[in-house]
Amino acid sequence: MNKNQKLRTFDLIREAVLPAYRDRVDDYLSLYEEALQQEKIATQQQQAMANQLKGYLCGLNTTRVLGMADWEELDRRVTESWL
Repeated sequence: MNKNQKLRTFDLIREAVLPAYRDRVDDYLSLYEEALQQEKIATQQQQAMANQLKGYLCGLNTTRVLGMADWEELDRRVTESWL
């Protein structure tokens, strides 16, 4: 997956979140996005951060802030991009 596709993953997450929660979720996503896009990040750190992001997405799904179909697609994209 190229850099544009990886950035698009974060856009898709933002779009999938219910509008009432987007600002709050964006604060967290910005941190993940910044960390995962770093040029000099160790593979283990990147994988740990990607797993944390997957857990965060799962939590969004559980609390119904993110739909199941969206969660499955986004989880797949994170796995393909950073794990």
